[in-house]
Order: sequence, then structure tokens, then C-alpha cells
Amino acid sequence: MMFGVIGIVVILVMVFGGFVLHGGNLGPVFAAMPFEMIMIGGAAIGAFLISNDFAAVKQTVKDIGKVFKGPKWKPNDYRDLLCLLFELIRIARSNPVTLEEHIENPESSSIFSRYPRIQHDHETVDLICDTFRAASMNYDDPHQVEEVLDKRMEAAQTHALHSSHALQSIADALPALGIVAAVLGIIKTMGSLDQPPEILGKMIGSALVGTFLGVFLAYGLMGPFSTRVKAVVDEDGHFYQLVREVLVANLYRHPPNICIEVGRQNTPHHVRPTFANLEEALRGLKQEAA
Repeated sequence: MMFGVIGIVVILVMVFGGFVLHGGNLGPVFAAMPFEMIMIGGAAIGAFLISNDFAAVKQTVKDIGKVFKGPKWKPNDYRDLLCLLFELIRIARSNPVTLEEHIENPESSSIFSRYPRIQHDHETVDLICDTFRAASMNYDDPHQVEEVLDKRMEAAQTHALHSSHALQSIADALPALGIVAAVLGIIKTMGSLDQPPEILGKMIGSALVGTFLGVFLAYGLMGPFSTRVKAVVDEDGHFYQLVREVLVANLYRHPPNICIEVGRQNTPHHVRPTFANLEEALRGLKQEAA
């Protein structure tokens, strides 16, 4: 959250502060800004509503929070996910009937309940449970399950990135909407050519505020917001990719420890649990099971 707020503050201070230091007067800018924002912001919101359904609008508004909150999944969550998958794989190998109890009712599973953050994420839980169900159907070729996983994750990633695309569309439209507001201001000015130069200068300056706001909002806020949302979505995508790597390794009947290590090594370095840290956590699970 800190870097998002700091970034906005830096943009505002540098742009408006630089203008003031150069001898500019913010009075006319602030005087014209509310009316220009009504035109530019209102048109941008209207275009956004036309381009998206209610679900997409709701998702985009919610995802703006990712600019400040950052990725959902933290390093400890990756370690917990590996521990969860280790327990499920071990049960699947030793007692498949017992596994069914956990994958059919994950909300009441004693294994899933040890990791509440994961248990409350429907996408992760459904991905794990559906993959174990597919594996229990005795697929002759593990590549079939792997292909289904890839297509599912691709579809989920495309859906998750919709907010970023929607914000980028707004960013792309804002400079043009700023020009629309400026043109309307010039039209107003042309109807007042009988006024003194001082008044005409203020009116032209007010009109140009529209162009300024359109470009400023596009490249100073909306564009970076879109980029940040995409970066966070891509970062969280590694969490689901970890599920894929471990469960695909399980389909090829590798030992549980090897499956988990495959997942660990395919985790980005900045969230990857160390071998010692993960081994300690798995050792604790083995002792509990014994």
C-alpha cells in the first residue's frame, strides 16, 4: 500500500509543485478543474459502463485495491500450499477413499482447515480438488489432465486480467476526452471575442486545463494503475501455477517429496520457501501423522 500512495504523492507534488516553482498560478487550474473533471471523468465513466457488464465493472472497482494492497499471496502462503499438497498427495497414495472426504467437502476438511487463507480461496481449492478427481478417474495419459489444467488456468488468467485491460482502455481514451473538453472550452471562448484580452486569456487557459487533465490522468494515474493491476495478477498467478506443477508431478507418480520439491523450485525466488524451512514444516506434518 505504501508504494502506491507514495507514487501518487510524488506525481502530484512533482507536476503541480514544478508548475508553481516555475511561476505558475494554480488558481485558474483549480477553478476550471471541477467543470473539466465533470466532462472528462463523466465521459470516461460512461464509456467504461458501456464497454463492460455489471460483473466486470464490479471486478474492476475491486481490483483497483490491488494497486495499494499488492499480491494476495505472501511467502508463508506458498509454504502452506506446499504443505497442504504434500498431505493430500500422501493420503491419495496410501488411502484414496479417505482422500475423497477431503476433496468432496474441503470446507469441512481437517486438512484444508489448517490453512484457512487457502481454504477460503475458491479458485485454489477448486483447482486442487478437481485435479485430484480427474486423477482418480484413471486417465490413461497424464497429459490429458495436464492439458485440461493448462486451459483452465489460461482461462482464469484471462478473466483476472480483464480489470487491467479495462483500466488501460480508460487510459487510452482520456487524452481524447480531454481534447473534447478543451474544444468545448474554445467554443465557449469564441462566443466571447468581444471581451477584453485578460478575460479571453483566462477562458483559453481554462479550456486548456481539459487537455492537461486528460493527458495527466491517462499517463499519470490510469496507465500506471493498469500496469500495476496486471503485475499483481501475474504475481498471484504463480500461486496457481505452483498447484499445477505439484499435481502434474503427482500424475507421473513421482514420490511426494519430489513432487513438492518440483513445486518449490518452480516458485519465484522472492516468495520461494527455503529448502530447510519447508523440510522443517513437512517434518512436523509427518510427526503429527505418526
